Amino acid sequence: MRDLSRREILKTAALAAAAAGASVPSISSAAAPESRTGAYPISLNTSTLRGHKLPIRKIIEIAEKAGYAGIEPWPNEIDDFIKSGGKLADLKKELSDKGLKVTGAIAFFRWMVDDKAQRARALEEARVFMDKLAQIGGTHMAAPPTGKVGDVKLLDAAERYRDLLVASENFPVIPAVEVWGFQNNLYRLGQSVLVALEAQHPRACVLPDVYHLYKGGSGLSGVKHLGASLIGGFHLNDYPDIPREEIKDRDRVHPGLGVAPLDQFFKDLWSTGYRGALSIELFNPEYWKQDPLKVAKTSLDRTKAIMKKALG
Repeated sequence: MRDLSRREILKTAALAAAAAGASVPSISSAAAPESRTGAYPISLNTSTLRGHKLPIRKIIEIAEKAGYAGIEPWPNEIDDFIKSGGKLADLKKELSDKGLKVTGAIAFFRWMVDDKAQRARALEEARVFMDKLAQIGGTHMAAPPTGKVGDVKLLDAAERYRDLLVASENFPVIPAVEVWGFQNNLYRLGQSVLVALEAQHPRACVLPDVYHLYKGGSGLSGVKHLGASLIGGFHLNDYPDIPREEIKDRDRVHPGLGVAPLDQFFKDLWSTGYRGALSIELFNPEYWKQDPLKVAKTSLDRTKAIMKKALG
């Protein structure tokens, strides 16, 4: 954040104080139950079963059987469905019939880079993808710092994120700045929060991830300082006792099988007032050798057990 002046830092602090009262559409409009257990709808990010190479309809079937509230698909899975002759309206109905929502999706558009031509293409690609997501009931979309972004100043990134948010206004899909712990920019929670706040747009929000917060060095302690309206989803996972400089995506494990302080995390997340969707996102190749339903159910069951212990 060396490119920030004292005035800009003070301005950002003021915006942060107001963020908790800002109005950003919630991933889940349902009121939280009296008991805190089960308050969070949990989705299955399809990366968890990516190595199984399953079509999206099969993943939907597994998510329903395992007991998830929704899914987070990858673009190629939606495109493969369309190429096979499928209609998005039918996919939306199938999701609805199974009681599942599309609470998010990953995207890799280069919205943040310095190259103007790349950014223009990224916005057009984002519009196309958001239209597809909207047709299946999607509400949010991850906007990670894809591409060559190491030299991008944070205030420039904020302006570019605003452009992406403006492009999203014709869709019910909200792009959320994703923290990427392995990238050379927006690898810290504070960087991503600054970009979201300085975008100065009512839809602005961030998408943190348990693994990425560890990988990037932020850790989970900052979660309690976030306002609920600033959270556009949260990716759940766990990680083993490996130095953050060495840990890889493939090292992610089921919640509760690693060393992440998930009990305290859920307490802190609850204190923010956030009641939207959480999504289990793993990339473990050992799990891809196992029965996909077992993998999906194990992660969900272990997550619910930790939440029950933490929240009561």
